[in-house]
Amino acid sequence: MPKPEKIAAVAEMKKLFEASDSLFITDYQGLNVADMTVLRKNLRENNVKYLIAKNTLLKLAAQDAGRKNLTDFFTGPTAIAFTNDDPAVAAKILHESYKKKELPRMKVFVVDDQMFDAADISRLAELPSRDILLSQIVAAVEAPFSSLVGSLDGFFRELIGSIDALAEKRKNEG
Repeated sequence: MPKPEKIAAVAEMKKLFEASDSLFITDYQGLNVADMTVLRKNLRENNVKYLIAKNTLLKLAAQDAGRKNLTDFFTGPTAIAFTNDDPAVAAKILHESYKKKELPRMKVFVVDDQMFDAADISRLAELPSRDILLSQIVAAVEAPFSSLVGSLDGFFRELIGSIDALAEKRKNEG
């Protein structure tokens, strides 16, 4: 019979699996306490929850949450980063940590219910943040309109200048 603490832990993990848009399954073996503290702090500051739990409990929670496709990755030391915010932020933090220490090693990650291989983490980590991407889209859409407004403004400025010149000429003639 399962202990009440384990039942509660599985229920909490199930909520995380269900509520998170993106998650990153890592192998943290080899990270010392100081490195783990820095990694957790960086993730926490960016609204990313980093959870270390027993694989059997993770498997139960993932299955209960309908994410059975992840259970094969719960082997060896496993930690999961959960986020509902911009997945590129979590990917950047994990990738930067990996580049410095070659830890934690990425097993797999999921973004919007699509599973990606660990090798793809660098592509996601190199993306600009969501806010920057949105501003780039706005700038790309706005540029043609700005050019059009500039052209129309120049045309009307010349037209008004010509009309003013004609009016001044008539005034001087009359």
